[in-house]
Amino acid sequence: MNIEDYREYCLSLGEDVEEKLPFTAFKYASGVLVFYVFDHMFSFFDCDNFSVVTLKCQPERIEELKAQHSCIGKPFNLSPKYWIGVDVRTAPDDLLRELTHNSYEIVKAKYKNNRGAPDKNKKRPKCMLTDM
Repeated sequence: MNIEDYREYCLSLGEDVEEKLPFTAFKYASGVLVFYVFDHMFSFFDCDNFSVVTLKCQPERIEELKAQHSCIGKPFNLSPKYWIGVDVRTAPDDLLRELTHNSYEIVKAKYKNNRGAPDKNKKRPKCMLTDM
């Protein structure tokens, strides 16, 4: 899959997907494009070297994926317990799409309650406790 097709796929996952170049202040990371859902990243890669995409993954799936697919390796600069790196030069397109969609769903499920209605279990400041 080429870089534009992958970008379009990420953006097609939902209206809640945003893309940003958040590391422009850093010389060696200025070209890193990150995709977010609910302000949390689910995929990123270097636009200047589109060879590895870093994705969130369930910890229990990672070793099995590595054993089954030689294109699955360590993530770039994140915990290998929760993230994987996918070599886009050798990964089948359908596998890359499935793993990207999985990453999106993991992050979306974790943070969807942080949007919209306030968490009722969260304590409010005292000034807001009284009804006006």
